[in-house]
Amino acid sequence: MTELTPNNDELSNEESETLIRNLRQKQGTWVEWGISCARLQKSGLSPQTIFEATGFEPIQQNQVIVGSQVYASIEKAEASENVRSHFTGRGSDILYELRLLDHGDRAAAADLVVTHQLNIDDAREVARAIKDYSRLSSLPNGFTDHRGDAVAYHYWRLIRQKNDMQERSRLIARGLKFAHSLSARQQIENLLMDFSVVQTRPAPKLPFYRLQTEEEIAKIVPVAGEMPLSTADVKAVPMVEEIKPFGMVKFAGEQAWVTLPGWQVILKAEDPIVILSRAEFLPEAPNSSTEPVLVVVDRSEREWDAHSYFIVDNSGQIELQWFETQPDLQLLGKVIVLIRPKKIFDEEINKDVWQIDE
Repeated sequence: MTELTPNNDELSNEESETLIRNLRQKQGTWVEWGISCARLQKSGLSPQTIFEATGFEPIQQNQVIVGSQVYASIEKAEASENVRSHFTGRGSDILYELRLLDHGDRAAAADLVVTHQLNIDDAREVARAIKDYSRLSSLPNGFTDHRGDAVAYHYWRLIRQKNDMQERSRLIARGLKFAHSLSARQQIENLLMDFSVVQTRPAPKLPFYRLQTEEEIAKIVPVAGEMPLSTADVKAVPMVEEIKPFGMVKFAGEQAWVTLPGWQVILKAEDPIVILSRAEFLPEAPNSSTEPVLVVVDRSEREWDAHSYFIVDNSGQIELQWFETQPDLQLLGKVIVLIRPKKIFDEEINKDVWQIDE
């Protein structure tokens, strides 16, 4: 069974096990489930570990966590007792759709959901309408700052873009359903006689691109520093844990990082670091060269072999050395690749997008 002990002291093992048991047995409300999942994740347990222990899939954990946070915000905004009681026993999926709204708008949107008995698709549209309305620099003519009018304005705009009479009638009915003020109702009712169509520019397609090969997935590696470099600096670099699927990493402080191509030799490294060097610090390298070199070292590889270079400590400084026989000193990591910068003969030409290879 997966170890359930948290990675830090935020939750004791007993507290963690209690939350796990309550989730497994589905005790309490979904709001309490969300709070429990959030506490377990914050304590260091991964969503997959929680799933294996409780049966709550990662996507469900995310929904109840976010939904419980939205519920807390509408409770803080003093939503009506009717709204709070409605969402206590159900509706995590609907409250999840309200996550992008400000806290005050969440309460107003939740009230609209309950008042008009909206489903999840309706809630998503209402949230989008209120969000767009909040970005307007001034209130549209005839519409107030009430969130019902915000949704009504959303439908007013849609109506004016349609020439199909049946679709216009459907949208007018929707707009009148949400309109709060008399002036907003009048604005929508005016469209019963005004059949003009306002042409709108369609939104551009998002520039999606799917990563296809490993070489396209960059490897983010911490930089220990520039030679000459102390042994303490190398040892101080933290081990990096990548977050899938994009290889994202989290870090704090002033650590420097560099992205490397997804070559197999780099992807296979368990604890890679980068040392910025010059020819004068490299064995068997021409000292006349002045270009910088990235030295990639895998600190997990510390077993000597006669075909590799290693970094070692030399009176508190890092050196790259090759050993014909097994040395009587500690190896700090194996040099797995050295990378020179790309040669660009004419940087100005390279900046012109119309310059292409034939």
